[in-house]
Amino acid sequence: MGDIDKNSPIGVFDSGVGGLTVVKELMEQLPNERIIYYGDTARVPYGNKSRETVIRYSREIAEFLCEQNVKAIVVACNTASALALEDLKKAVDVPIIGVVKPGAIAAADATVKGRIGVIATRATVSSGIYEEYLRAKRPDIKVFAKACPLFVPLVEEGLTDDPITDSIIHRYLDELLEQGIDSLVLGCTHYPLLRDSIARAVGQDVTLVNPAFETARSFKALLEEKGLLSETKEKDGQKPVNTFFVSDSPEQFRSFAGNVLSIRIGAEDVKVKAFVG
Repeated sequence: MGDIDKNSPIGVFDSGVGGLTVVKELMEQLPNERIIYYGDTARVPYGNKSRETVIRYSREIAEFLCEQNVKAIVVACNTASALALEDLKKAVDVPIIGVVKPGAIAAADATVKGRIGVIATRATVSSGIYEEYLRAKRPDIKVFAKACPLFVPLVEEGLTDDPITDSIIHRYLDELLEQGIDSLVLGCTHYPLLRDSIARAVGQDVTLVNPAFETARSFKALLEEKGLLSETKEKDGQKPVNTFFVSDSPEQFRSFAGNVLSIRIGAEDVKVKAFVG
């Protein structure tokens, strides 16, 4: 790893728009950092694709972010973190972190009964990566994982607070509650956008773990450890300028991003960079 400019931007990518929940946490915890985000909106979702395909897509995006001279990368996608992170660590020459390990550690710390639920995409659940990290932290933990494939389209259709969504949440989560879980990992970056509805369904006795928040905290610690925190301060209250790339549907992304991040995103802030395949 060669010399890295600490004032370079950080790179963040996801299969679509869900990774914006990680961007929101990064903006709050690292307000002096510039962010370059890539959302693979043309090829979303990753959760139903093969390991080989997810690795290929992830490498394409990581290499693109490195071409933008980012100083570090956050893989803001649970599926890509589960299937491609180790490959990416070998492929890129900057520090890189995924969202799975920080969330798993937080869940292990939060549980009292040692019974943890994990909701995620099919690919993340099938990978067993959360179980691996959780049991490495605490071998006595029992993990109950559930794929929730309908959550992503519900979020992207704006149905975050809707009777249909409430019904689907109960359909997925009631069986986890029957297992006596006391912590639940929101193991897909879209899922924090359903946090209020999920909280109503599981009740006060279940702690919800948001890997987006935990990842931002871990990433900040990584930058501190590597001496890569930006020295650029806000000027006259002006926030750093962030750039967003998508592989399709820039207008739809811009609208969604503005709602998630609670900021105005101009048309010039969202650029299209598509990959073939």
